Amino acid sequence: MIRWFRATIFAGLVMAGSDAMSETTYSILDFNDLDGWAEDNHVEALEVFRNTCMDFDAPDWKSLCAAANEFTDARKFFELLFRPVLIEDGANPLFTGYFEPELDGALRQTSRYRYPVYLTPPEVKRQSQWLSRRAIETSGVMDGRGLEIAWVDDSVELFFLQIQGSGRIRLPDGSSLRVGYGGSNGHPYRSIGVELVRRGVYSSHQVSAEVIKNWVRRNPVDGAELLRHNDSYVFFRKVNRVPSDRGPLGAMNRSVTDMRSVAVDPKFTPLGAPVWLEKDGKNPLRRLMVAQDTGSAIKGAQRADIFFGTGDEAGRAAGQLKDSGRMVVLLPIQRAFAMLPEAVL
Repeated sequence: MIRWFRATIFAGLVMAGSDAMSETTYSILDFNDLDGWAEDNHVEALEVFRNTCMDFDAPDWKSLCAAANEFTDARKFFELLFRPVLIEDGANPLFTGYFEPELDGALRQTSRYRYPVYLTPPEVKRQSQWLSRRAIETSGVMDGRGLEIAWVDDSVELFFLQIQGSGRIRLPDGSSLRVGYGGSNGHPYRSIGVELVRRGVYSSHQVSAEVIKNWVRRNPVDGAELLRHNDSYVFFRKVNRVPSDRGPLGAMNRSVTDMRSVAVDPKFTPLGAPVWLEKDGKNPLRRLMVAQDTGSAIKGAQRADIFFGTGDEAGRAAGQLKDSGRMVVLLPIQRAFAMLPEAVL
């Protein structure tokens, strides 16, 4: 289940025009085949795995979860009880990043804090598709209903909060309010990055979250219309039970961890499974992570979204990530071999 409607800025650019996915293939590897495996901090990865694995229902995964609390050697735990499986579907690998935004806001509307963060209207939950973004923002349908959680000072940051699906709102007294995905109007996401490329404003390699934000702010009238090109609208809920020092809740309803949690396509990668990521590009990354999240744009066996943390710095780093590489899923031994064709066995 997708906990929030996070749609990566680059997703439409990459997927547009791509061919249908080929047949899925599975290859069992050795840990020696994993580039940089021995140098990683397996203790950190094991701690993240422990935070999530109690939610498994399958007997083999439950057994591994119990064993995770008995091992003192983290690397040995993974090497003895798992096998690395390379799952491929014919699509090119793509690794991007996401983060938890921080916005400035208030609990009351003022001349500065003018843009509302809404709870989900009751009627939305009874319909598969409700009003478009344009109608929600311009028709007055939300007025006077007491659905405002808070008001923020930047409509562009609010738009990107909806893309990420969760975040924090810094209040004037220094405290903060955490919000999480509460629902959507049911309209499909339309990439504004793709739209800027279509209009000839930018080429695909130039588009990033910061580039889009700056363009909208330089062109306030056309910028507002650009944001309304995306009919999808996300509503929120207050998140009170997650400590401020923990990450936002992922698809497993557990906090995600900076640079150790990854969003995947659960059609190919089981949620809660350890994954070995070999990201290439300008800043190569070799790291054991845990598949704790999903996203609307995360589709395919070699598609992943890395959680970078909270705030502007994390957002800038996440927004720059658009690299290839390889993702290998660590599966319980019997489960791994059961995925191979009989001819291979």
